[in-house]
Amino acid sequence: MLQTLRDQGFDVLTRNHAEAILAFDFPEELAELVAALTAFRISLAELVGGGGGESRQTQRLRHALSATGWAKHSFNVRTVVDGREREAISHEVDHVRFGPTGTLALEIEWNNKDPFFDRDLENFQRLHALSAISLGIVVTRGASMQEAFFPRIAAWMNQQGLNSEADLDRLNITERTRAQRASVATRMARGMSFAEAFARTFVTSKFGPASTHWSKLEDRVARGVGNPCPLLLIGLPDSLLTDQPLEDPGALDLFSLDD
Repeated sequence: MLQTLRDQGFDVLTRNHAEAILAFDFPEELAELVAALTAFRISLAELVGGGGGESRQTQRLRHALSATGWAKHSFNVRTVVDGREREAISHEVDHVRFGPTGTLALEIEWNNKDPFFDRDLENFQRLHALSAISLGIVVTRGASMQEAFFPRIAAWMNQQGLNSEADLDRLNITERTRAQRASVATRMARGMSFAEAFARTFVTSKFGPASTHWSKLEDRVARGVGNPCPLLLIGLPDSLLTDQPLEDPGALDLFSLDD
């Protein structure tokens, strides 16, 4: 089942027999996850309009998972000695799937600071040691997506005719600082087109090297963070990016240039 993700360009890494555990103990749950991920798309319009943060694109993935039983759950751990509670700790996980043979825990790290990977992996480690979960899963931006952001955003802006700050203001793209606007102006003064200057500034400020993406996750796992918990790590590929607006009845059409 994981080969389906690999064939579609997803980064997939497993640790501590995770692939075997999923194949034999969680085939239905894994099928649910693979179906949600392969159907997922990220609109460049939403990406830019949302300022790079977790907006409609990742909310759709979260809703798709929740609809199949991967719901938020808080694990409450109490330490009792001679009838007296010594410690009480709560571990909240965004997506937990309870199955007949065990429990899967999943975190989506779209665009946080990279130390969130340490938090997630160490949380999985503790929960696994307590036999609360069978396996931990992290989904983040993949290597190909990270590399594709600048050229795809610049090309999309050119296609949309976004050639000035005024065009962006008309689209209510307001999540930009004075420094970011100044950076665009500086890059244009050096010869970049507006689309290139905006895309470069946007990607650098919103999806920089210190944010959560595939190489940062690989680094943690290579150092043994999370061991010995079985782990499945998934990187979203650039093939999920689409130039077309996604059908979402409840969404605001940010890029209706005729208004």
